[in-house]
Amino acid sequence: MRAVKVVAVISLLAFVLGISRAGSEERQTQPQQGSQSAQKKEAPAQTAVTVPTYRPPLRGAPGGRVGGGTRGSGRETFVLSVLAPDHTGLTVSEQPSLYWFISSPSTFPVEVTVVDPRATQPILETRIPPPVQAGAHRIRLADHGVRLTPGVAYRWYVAVVPDSGRRSKDILAGGAIERVALPESLGAKLSQADKATVPFLYAEAGIWYDAVAALSELIEAAPNNPALLRQRAALMAQVGLPEIGE
Repeated sequence: MRAVKVVAVISLLAFVLGISRAGSEERQTQPQQGSQSAQKKEAPAQTAVTVPTYRPPLRGAPGGRVGGGTRGSGRETFVLSVLAPDHTGLTVSEQPSLYWFISSPSTFPVEVTVVDPRATQPILETRIPPPVQAGAHRIRLADHGVRLTPGVAYRWYVAVVPDSGRRSKDILAGGAIERVALPESLGAKLSQADKATVPFLYAEAGIWYDAVAALSELIEAAPNNPALLRQRAALMAQVGLPEIGE
């Protein structure tokens, strides 16, 4: 009889210990599951695309952008803009590139003119024959042998010419550009920068035209890169220009 009682007690103890162990394992498992859930919730969000920040020159050079907005003649309506700020934009290049934009194709010729305020005649007059494709366009001053003198505020214009015999009907957009010396600190940064960083350095230094050129060259090499397109759109918006798309 006593042996039966001992067996019963041992069985009861084993049962209690089994329940206790199972409860302990369950308590250890629950925090781990909660931790994994928390890790999933704390997964980092996608990083926003960094964009160049343009800092205009402090001297507030007069003479800025003219024209722009939605224009048209007869059957054609489009946005025509020079990619210039609303003040005299700067470049450190002797022969920079000038960029302009038209939102729709045109069957009219386009004329690009660069004016030196010290001269009676333009230093550049070139005509782009139709049809003119929609999008951003570049004029390389080096292709025309044009060099800018430091400290001179040049004016430049893009004109859609609906009627060559009546130039008062030209649809015009224009901007201003001045060549300045390359700041020593900027030169040091550029010498160590990769191509993707160059537009940022120029923009932060207030060198508008070279920032646009450096970014445009990156886009020409990778025209479907969404990050580059967003960078260009942000840079244009900072000076009140429309988004110029691809």
